[in-house]
Amino acid sequence: MMPTLEENVSLRPYNTFGLDVRARYFARFASADELRALLQNPRVQAAEKLILGGGSNLLFTQDFNGVVLKNEIRGLEITHEDANTQTALLRAGAGESWHGLVEYSLDQGLSGLENLSLIPGTVGASPLQNIGAYGAELRDTFDHLEAVEISSGALRVFTAGECGFGYRESVFKNVLRGQFVVTAVVLRLHRRARPNVRYGALSETLAELGIEGEPTPQDVSQAVIHIRRSKLPDPAEIGNAGSFFKNPEVSQAKFDHLKSQHPDLPGYPVPGGVKVPAGWLIERAGWKGLRRGPGEGTHGVHARQALVLVNHGGATGGEVRQLAEEIIASVRAQFGIELHPEVNIL
Repeated sequence: MMPTLEENVSLRPYNTFGLDVRARYFARFASADELRALLQNPRVQAAEKLILGGGSNLLFTQDFNGVVLKNEIRGLEITHEDANTQTALLRAGAGESWHGLVEYSLDQGLSGLENLSLIPGTVGASPLQNIGAYGAELRDTFDHLEAVEISSGALRVFTAGECGFGYRESVFKNVLRGQFVVTAVVLRLHRRARPNVRYGALSETLAELGIEGEPTPQDVSQAVIHIRRSKLPDPAEIGNAGSFFKNPEVSQAKFDHLKSQHPDLPGYPVPGGVKVPAGWLIERAGWKGLRRGPGEGTHGVHARQALVLVNHGGATGGEVRQLAEEIIASVRAQFGIELHPEVNIL
């Protein structure tokens, strides 16, 4: 059955910033075959295409004069067990909720995703920017993905090496941008792995929650959820896309120089330098809790987490983008560090 192609559709329900922009065309697909059928539609072929999952990493600054294709491919399944390595392959449809996948993996007695609990969005978006949090990244458990090539409709499998994962980076954000639609992601998870609690806030939160000894994957997931809920606003209550900026990486020499001027500057060693928390830089530059717009403010920087830009209601995407640009300029002027958005701005 051919999926319906709608016209002039509001995207407000489909982006977590809650911005009321419109798409010229809009359609949903629940399988690779439905996607292929849409891609053969002349109006879809001729238009600019945007693949939409949970809309949790997007800032719309204007109406989209093309076709929005909403990925609703479902399915969660353990496809293989390896008794020797105590691992299992878990296949997830790209339209599944990411956190739903994490919960499913824990229910199946599998570990590896617990540090990535409560990240918004869908499974299909996870490899595009190699999602990560609390000392873990998608690539730590990634086995392969399946994707449909937009130009031909052919199904292709990408291994981890072919995805070119980096910090919030993959080939799908640069050289292969706009060429493929992810339809499924396969992860290799563990039956008896020790949870990763190296991230400082995790061990502290586990202690606060009264969890002693060796924590279980469920314990770690609970701690991560506790941290995220205490710091990050719920998009259902305040429009936002989570962390708006990437944490910048600087050379060791640059970090040492900044540290001499700001002794409380945090930093985390990474290959080739030091990662600096963008939230700390933004807060120190005086932006945390700022509100702009009429009345009590339509948009601003979240009061509990400076890394999050918010739409309190009535803001435009252009206003949020302008605020982001001012923050970038401010941090550059004060610290000599360039911030880059993690959110896709359209």
